[in-house]
Amino acid sequence: MNTLAEVFAPGEFLREELEARNWTQTELAEIMGRPVRLINEIIAGKKAITPETAIQLGESLGTGPEVWMNLESQYQLSRVRPADDLIARKAALYSRFPVREMIKRGWIVASANIEVLEQQFRDFFRITSLSEPIAFCHAAKKSAPEEDASMLQLAWLCRARAVAAELLTPRYEEARLRDALPKLSALRTAPEETRHVARILEECGVRFVIVEPIAGSKIDGACFWLEHNQPVVALTLRLDRIDNFWFVLRHEIEHVLQGHGQDRGFIIDQEIDGSTGDQIPEEERVANVAGADFSVDQAEFTGFIARVAPFFKEDRVMLFAQRLNVHPGLVVGQLQRRLQRFDLFRKHQVKVRAFVTSSARTDGWGVVQSN
Repeated sequence: MNTLAEVFAPGEFLREELEARNWTQTELAEIMGRPVRLINEIIAGKKAITPETAIQLGESLGTGPEVWMNLESQYQLSRVRPADDLIARKAALYSRFPVREMIKRGWIVASANIEVLEQQFRDFFRITSLSEPIAFCHAAKKSAPEEDASMLQLAWLCRARAVAAELLTPRYEEARLRDALPKLSALRTAPEETRHVARILEECGVRFVIVEPIAGSKIDGACFWLEHNQPVVALTLRLDRIDNFWFVLRHEIEHVLQGHGQDRGFIIDQEIDGSTGDQIPEEERVANVAGADFSVDQAEFTGFIARVAPFFKEDRVMLFAQRLNVHPGLVVGQLQRRLQRFDLFRKHQVKVRAFVTSSARTDGWGVVQSN
């Protein structure tokens, strides 16, 4: 609703000033040393008040020039101000949501109709008002320790929810998911084996989706639940490395097994380092332990470090990975984190995104995979 007061031309106020003083237009023109025609055109609204005229009016009427310049500015603005609040409503959208990014990805369809545009955002975030808080229960793996999900993270989560809702999976059974862990463990030998993950999780009733991360969101993955006990594991593959993939995946699977994210807000995660300290919530400690132990058996790993430290040669790492029947990139990832030496043997942290997305429902990188 437009609540702006009606704005009158400065000439209306000038007419009132002359009447209050019983002056004629001719008398004011003589005082100012200007043509009578100028005064007449200002009062008739045919002539704008210039800074020079404002100074002369202010001195003649004792009001100061600012009064007349302000009246003129407000009047001119009122003549070009749009009848609706289109610009303000668009600004409100851009201020709260990553509009350009969402349109670029096809999450929102660009529209010149502000009503259509606003409705799309209400539908996307499942809100009735664009100003209301966005509620989303999930357990998310993030590298930043903020206590509140950012709008970029919420946008990503809502997109992941929409993509996951399109999948058809059997009823989720915790026992089947636990039984599937050895199958997943057997895939750790090579990056191309990750293409089987989507099928294995689907057979357990877990919806597995990949959604390209939004720059600056710093989110690696999430566990959340749709209606009727339908768990979702969503990953960004923000760090396209074999060690990061398996750690984050197992981390989120543990959230599913523990039922995290069903009836509470998101759970804060620290940097992906497999930490088991007391600085993080218990849910995250459990998930981190599961992720680290799945990547490399931690008892074996601790023994390996004790045997070879401080001489961590590449051939010893390769032999240790071979003995555990895992890709050496997983050992390298755990070793980097344990020693805080992220330069060690990085060539073994191979990429997996191409293999994972070949079978998983994927949204991003220019592709939206269909069923």
